Amino acid sequence: MKKRQYLLILVLNSAFLVLSYGQKPYSILKNFDANNTPPAPDYAVLKNWAAHPDLVDPADSVPAKSNLKNLQAVSRADVFFIHPTIFTYKPADHFEWNASVDDPVLNKKVDGTTILNQASVFNGSCRVFAPRYRQAHYSAFTTSNEQNAKASLDIAYEDVKTSFEYYLKNFNHNRPVIIAGHSQGTVHAKRLIKEFFDGQPLQKQLVEAYLIGIATSPKEFTHIYPSDSAGHTGGFVSWNTFLQGYYPPYYEKGLSTSFCVNPLSWKCDDTYVSRETNHGGVGLKFAFVKELADAQVSKGVLWIHKPYVKGRFFLKNKVWHYADYNLFWMSIRDNVALRLENYLKTIDK
Repeated sequence: MKKRQYLLILVLNSAFLVLSYGQKPYSILKNFDANNTPPAPDYAVLKNWAAHPDLVDPADSVPAKSNLKNLQAVSRADVFFIHPTIFTYKPADHFEWNASVDDPVLNKKVDGTTILNQASVFNGSCRVFAPRYRQAHYSAFTTSNEQNAKASLDIAYEDVKTSFEYYLKNFNHNRPVIIAGHSQGTVHAKRLIKEFFDGQPLQKQLVEAYLIGIATSPKEFTHIYPSDSAGHTGGFVSWNTFLQGYYPPYYEKGLSTSFCVNPLSWKCDDTYVSRETNHGGVGLKFAFVKELADAQVSKGVLWIHKPYVKGRFFLKNKVWHYADYNLFWMSIRDNVALRLENYLKTIDK
């Protein structure tokens, strides 16, 4: 896929995420300036992690009235989670193309949205590591200047890579690991997997990769393959969520040939799965909602009917990108536990 097509998919998929968090998108007009980037974070400093086992952070949370527990302290695996684009507005400082990890306003937005609603799904089976990184601004996905986009994304990935190397050296200790991301986070996750796992010794420690919110080819990697069953390990899963019957305008630019699983059945066929199979999602204010959504795969995308919440009649959304995790939160949590159980059986023999 050509880079411009890839970036187009990302920005259009990201649009609803922006709207859902009440952020008005801002377009950067200046060219990227390598001499005007925020300082690189030091990952030996705990504040440069949005989630870390030695911190009390939103990834430790479980929804109220769910009877779930944060089990990181007794887990046998780790998740390395890379959050999506939250930096969408006009920068408050002079750093434009990449966010500073010392921005308290942005950090609060990151923690209260993606870390709470997405990274927390893994705390039933894994210690959660989520680095703060100099995320690329939303404009990196809307600009017509590919050099600006690439430079900004490269800065972001530099931090993701550095934080992962620090994690490997100081915390992993040969523990099984899950790689997970959403939107921009998945862009970096795929690059990380290609560099560190695909055909590398570390691949044997990969429980699964959850590459959500970005079109992902079934041939994305050379030695790591799509998983089309709930208990398969060592592969990857992906989906992009839309309203039943809807194909977005950018469908032919990546989504039509992407790998997509149904997160209620973990199969890639087009069998409709009713909401009764959904053990629970999370809605506004991290509230637990049983039978929140149904799901059906259709030619590379995941379809849902309007989520089953009060006032669903008034929902007009066709793109449900921001809720790729939320709608199936409990299903993902259960699936992580199953895959890890199966993985551990292979190494405990």
